[in-house]
Amino acid sequence: MKLFTKLALVSAVAVSSNAMAMQAMDDAALSSTTGQDGISIGIGISRVEIDKLHVFDGDGLAGGYNTVTVNSGVVTSTPTTAAAGAITINDVVVGAPMTAKMIPDPNDATKQIEDPSGAKTLDVTRTISATDHNLANLVIDTDGGNGSPFLNVAATVSGLDISLGKIEVNDVTSSSKAGAYVAGTGSAEILSGLSLKTGRMTANIQLGNTPQGAMIKLDGSMIGGLEINDLALKDASAGGGGYITIGGIKLKDTGTSDLALNADVAVTKEGLAVTAMKNAAGTDIYITKVVLGGGTIASGDTPFQGTGAGSASIGDVAISGMKVWNGAAGLAAIPGAANGAVITIAGH
Repeated sequence: MKLFTKLALVSAVAVSSNAMAMQAMDDAALSSTTGQDGISIGIGISRVEIDKLHVFDGDGLAGGYNTVTVNSGVVTSTPTTAAAGAITINDVVVGAPMTAKMIPDPNDATKQIEDPSGAKTLDVTRTISATDHNLANLVIDTDGGNGSPFLNVAATVSGLDISLGKIEVNDVTSSSKAGAYVAGTGSAEILSGLSLKTGRMTANIQLGNTPQGAMIKLDGSMIGGLEINDLALKDASAGGGGYITIGGIKLKDTGTSDLALNADVAVTKEGLAVTAMKNAAGTDIYITKVVLGGGTIASGDTPFQGTGAGSASIGDVAISGMKVWNGAAGLAAIPGAANGAVITIAGH
């Protein structure tokens, strides 16, 4: 019996030792063991609303301008001193991707129709995944870079529904010398507003050194392409008052239903440089319901609800297989693969 007792004791010690070794590890210990140190951040926001967004130009139109007036057929041009102004975007809404709610067709049980009440439901085809409905997920790492260290942020962003209200220009009533600019009450409408639908996208951001070749690289595909709807440009001049309206703009890659996000963003000495539209197959653009004028618009109606002369659409416009080159690549007798357009943004 003593032998069996000793064997039992040894077995118990062995089991307890192994049990201790197999205890669950916390995230920090697991990361150190597997070599997956770093920071992961999930941003859970389903809706953001901004009443007004102002972008101020502190010195206005450099050098001033001439104000032209017509009185009894006499045209007068008066030199006018430049003054600070602002671009104002009203009623900005950024929300989770939504789609029409489908319900059984009361006339055919085998079919579904859009809910006539206009109800919406989450569009999981545009979220990060079917189960992950975060606005964005960030994975942050630092790398020694063999002597050229950098910070790497890998971002996955959900598709979004974006709505912009009226876009206008305003005068400015307060100087920055007083602490801050304040938009005045004088305004003129530029755009009646627009809405955008984006698909899921990924981006990689590198700060410090940038072995990927640019500070920000957009990759992957915008599922379903990019949609811009209800765009209306207003002529607010005394001789105008009408609109150029576009019911919708759809962008996608030629031969697919998605839009590749092959773009680079770099901060150069000359400004922010964005290189985009690098798809070798080209881009398809479809523009619907183009209206020039807008017709007679009743109070409270949008430029898309005008009546009478000028309210009819001139038709749709389609552009297929558009390719873009920049620099020497586009000057060759036989250009190579399209390398995209470079857009540089800077102050002046």
